[in-house]
Amino acid sequence: MLYTRKGDDGQTKLFCCDQRLSKSTAIAEALGTVDEINSLLGLCKVKAGDLNLKISGLDQSVSAILDQIQQNLFIVQAELAGAPKNISAEKVIWLEQITDTIEKELPEIKTFFVSGGTELASLFDFARTIARRAERRVVKVAEEKTNSLQPSTLAFMNRLSSVLYALARYSNFRAGVLESSPTYE
Repeated sequence: MLYTRKGDDGQTKLFCCDQRLSKSTAIAEALGTVDEINSLLGLCKVKAGDLNLKISGLDQSVSAILDQIQQNLFIVQAELAGAPKNISAEKVIWLEQITDTIEKELPEIKTFFVSGGTELASLFDFARTIARRAERRVVKVAEEKTNSLQPSTLAFMNRLSSVLYALARYSNFRAGVLESSPTYE
């Protein structure tokens, strides 16, 4: 059954305990926002797969990279919910390596860019903004100390938006679409 009726009163329960808590708590907000970014990355993964997008210098397709990021976000959610799981420092370094590899191919950043260009670049930009929101929600949980989160989890959430920004730029670059700077007019 897809529904339990247990949350009809606005309460939910975490992995770590039987105690019910409000769905508006920092942990519930963080869990929901990480779920949002994970779902949106599913759409990005399908679109990148349709385009067979690959990054020069990496042995994984963009779809495979996104799938691994999604798997890692489930680890973040498990940690938020109190399960004995956490993101390793190696997973943070992996995101950094992907970002660095992409940046080597792209023109230097000299300004902000207006989101758009290709559909995939727009999706990655949208995902980047949701990732930033998810990061803020996870940081809120860490600040409230309602759950002990590893520093590598916070770093992973921070690097996630960077890799998504790089992927947005890379998608436009590979499609031959020039980035558009804001005019501030």
